[in-house]
Amino acid sequence: MSASPSAVPPPPLEDGFGLYLVLTDPVAGYVRCAEAAVEAGVRIVQLRMKRAAPEDVLRTARDLRAVTRGTRTLFVVNDDPAVAAAAGADGVHVGQGDMPVPEVRRRFPSLRLVGLSTHNPAQVAAAAAVRPDYVGVGPVHATPTKEIPDPTLGLATMAAMVAAAPCPAVCIGGLDGTNLAAAIAAGARNWAVVRAVCRAPDPLEAIRRLQAAARASSPPPAKAGFAPVPPFW
Repeated sequence: MSASPSAVPPPPLEDGFGLYLVLTDPVAGYVRCAEAAVEAGVRIVQLRMKRAAPEDVLRTARDLRAVTRGTRTLFVVNDDPAVAAAAGADGVHVGQGDMPVPEVRRRFPSLRLVGLSTHNPAQVAAAAAVRPDYVGVGPVHATPTKEIPDPTLGLATMAAMVAAAPCPAVCIGGLDGTNLAAAIAAGARNWAVVRAVCRAPDPLEAIRRLQAAARASSPPPAKAGFAPVPPFW
């Protein structure tokens, strides 16, 4: 399936949406975590099942699509645009070694949201040419969720990459309630967590604690050219 060259691009993702939830082996289960995210008003939920068989990823993706359909919570699948499209997801998140963003848009036009991981300033600069809807910026801190981790950025490099990003940036990597305020103070307007929710037996409580920590911080102003929204933090 392909789109014509004149296909209208999706509307830009608003900046300042706050929490982006990545689900990997959650102790409370994928469906319960997605239900908690919807209840708490989380803007984006990503399914990341790195070592699972494609049919298992698709089955879980369809379950999460059923939970998020018709809500303000967007649902994306990590790495695999074919699975994302088959599940009816809103989008896909790709890494530097995955299918290029323009090819994703050409081959899977039903995916209206395409995110791209970036790990250094050069990759952020290069993102302007491929026009993802958002970029992931990280890892901010050390994290065990990647089998082959990229070098940690630290807050100063994170802030520089966010400022240089051609689209909304989602900061990720080792973020939790103990260091979220510092990341927001340094420039993070959108931020992803994995373990802070996936390790929690009560995901809704964990999400609300993170949202409360974010509200207690002073978020930086929205970047010029991106539409700010009242944060559901």
